[in-house]
Amino acid sequence: MNVQINDLNETRKVLTVTLDQGEVNAEYQKLVGEFAQQVRLPGFRPGKAPLAMVEKRFAKDLKEEFKGRIVSQAYRKGLEDSKVDVISIVDVSEGEFAPNAAAEVKVTVDVRPTFELPAYTGIATELAPTEPTAAEIEAVIEGLRAERADFKVAERPAAKGDYVRFGYTGSLDGKPLTEVVGDKGIYAAAPQTWEEVEGTNEGLLPGMALQLAGLKAGDKKDVTLTFPAEFSAVPALAGKQVVYAIEVQEVRERALPALDEAFFKANQVDSLEALQAQVKSNLAMRKDYENRSNQRRQITDFLVAQANFAVPESLVSGERDGILRQFIEENMRRGVPQEEFEKNKKELFDSASKAAVARVKVQLILAKIAEAEKLKVDEQDINSWLMREAMRSGQKPDKLVKELGKDREQFRAIQQQILFDKALDFLVSKASVKEASATK
Repeated sequence: MNVQINDLNETRKVLTVTLDQGEVNAEYQKLVGEFAQQVRLPGFRPGKAPLAMVEKRFAKDLKEEFKGRIVSQAYRKGLEDSKVDVISIVDVSEGEFAPNAAAEVKVTVDVRPTFELPAYTGIATELAPTEPTAAEIEAVIEGLRAERADFKVAERPAAKGDYVRFGYTGSLDGKPLTEVVGDKGIYAAAPQTWEEVEGTNEGLLPGMALQLAGLKAGDKKDVTLTFPAEFSAVPALAGKQVVYAIEVQEVRERALPALDEAFFKANQVDSLEALQAQVKSNLAMRKDYENRSNQRRQITDFLVAQANFAVPESLVSGERDGILRQFIEENMRRGVPQEEFEKNKKELFDSASKAAVARVKVQLILAKIAEAEKLKVDEQDINSWLMREAMRSGQKPDKLVKELGKDREQFRAIQQQILFDKALDFLVSKASVKEASATK
């Protein structure tokens, strides 16, 4: 057997494996012998049929099995002799094989890149203070009051925070919007809708909330709204200035509940002090979670910045496909039409490719750190993952175990992700931490 290695690039190689006539014929004779032991032919006891008869009767089956065995043997021995660290098989090219002739198989593989690890202990990270401020606690409590607020009719002009009920009819360059927006009639006209005056959450019509202050019930007004340059909901309105004739029907003001026994009971506490303590604890936990996430991001950003090596295209391709699939699914759930993805196909592909390269670099570095630090995935790690996934998905752990038992590829992917997480946890435990200045 002979193995030649040709480099297509830094991480992709072609292994040309040649098996000599003797190796090929030995494999064929072994296969025919195995067939003869297993098949049954009329007039012959098992294993006693002439080999020539077996070859003739099962020629098609022998040919397919023989081809598979030669390719498998070539690949296996090619890896053993070449000592390359294969990540994935990209392509296998072979011709027709004959029992009494040499065989050549070309296997295109992506290999793990070689690189030196950066200094990965003591990575500098900056974390925000986790102690909630009095202003933050008060803001949360005010938010809780707002959630339980009543809205009472206000016999006065609308002010910030009020809710206004109004009807509207739109036009574009003097043409009714009903002729422009197609089946998205809600953007053309509506007999009534509610909008918070100068609210932080954008309503259906962009900028409308900023036009309502000072209006009272019965007022009529023409307002001009400019739609964003990218407006996937109704592309015909993108970047356009639309005039809406509005008529105010009602103004309601928010009446916050008192900080009394009923309010405390609704929030499962018995006093203002207890509520403040509860809010403070929850805020601290949220800040701590955000800190952990930010610290992990800072560490992965550091690793990417240090990763000056080529990455296997097959890994990038798989990661990119996953990023695009998740992005498209999330946006389709939000109502973004398929045409929008087609229009921005190149930008989406380029953005996903850039993110995929960064992810793959981080994964390769984490895998190498795990090897250097002798980190392993044990049974406890798997059980912990199963419990978390069961809670997240609402499935029973036993069902998850059965599903993973049927899909070894998915199980290996989960093991790999757990290993990445353990390596990242290790880096977090060894990181240098500086507390950021508190925001005033």
